[in-house]
Amino acid sequence: MGLTIHYSLRSNTRSPKNARELVASLRSRALDLPFEHVGDIVELSGTECDIESLERDHPHRWLLIQAGQYVGRPARGGGTHSYRVSPTHVVAFETVPGPGCEPANLGLCKYPGFLEIEGEERYIYGKGFVQPTRRLRTGLNGWRWSSFCKTQYASNPDCGGVQNFLRCHLAVIRLLDHAQSLDILDEVSDEGDYWDKRDFPALAGEVGEWNEMIAAFAGEMKDWLGDDVKSAITDFPDFEHLEAKGRAVE
Repeated sequence: MGLTIHYSLRSNTRSPKNARELVASLRSRALDLPFEHVGDIVELSGTECDIESLERDHPHRWLLIQAGQYVGRPARGGGTHSYRVSPTHVVAFETVPGPGCEPANLGLCKYPGFLEIEGEERYIYGKGFVQPTRRLRTGLNGWRWSSFCKTQYASNPDCGGVQNFLRCHLAVIRLLDHAQSLDILDEVSDEGDYWDKRDFPALAGEVGEWNEMIAAFAGEMKDWLGDDVKSAITDFPDFEHLEAKGRAVE
């Protein structure tokens, strides 16, 4: 929970070489922006992309978690059942915009055209109980990426406050601007509204409102459940002040 930039990339190229060049261009632009850290390009294929085979402390674990896509299909009895689709080829890199901010991972991935899905167990005369499989079309053609970066907690005064938040948030936006110039930006959803409005003062005001709102919510949870409630907002040195302002608005 917190102010976040969601984004997705897509290229119709069939060439791994072109995909590498596009990701290299993104990384080169990231190096020119005020990111705290820009990682090397990671290229993985085949079983290397399988998140289930990695240790929990593997350095690429979060990157591969974000590399997964989901496809939904109608479920028996109503609703939708989602299936995770692991990539077959990953070309990506990690950035850390700044203190208190989540990593912003970017890249391009290839995905299988079909998944083998286990069906419901059923009885077949002469065979007993069997669990048939079926092929599910993923529709994930081309090279893709879908990820997010929560920037809100970069506004913690201990991390540099609103000035640090603005630097982190705008660095991610400017990198996405470059993705758009490469014609690989598919979609952006900026909960700070900066992507659409490009209003610097409004973005600073927006994160302040989010901090107050979440502090009020965290305070209510602590009232109900006790001090075991943990949230990044409770680590702010001015948490109680933010909580009071948020509750006053409510």
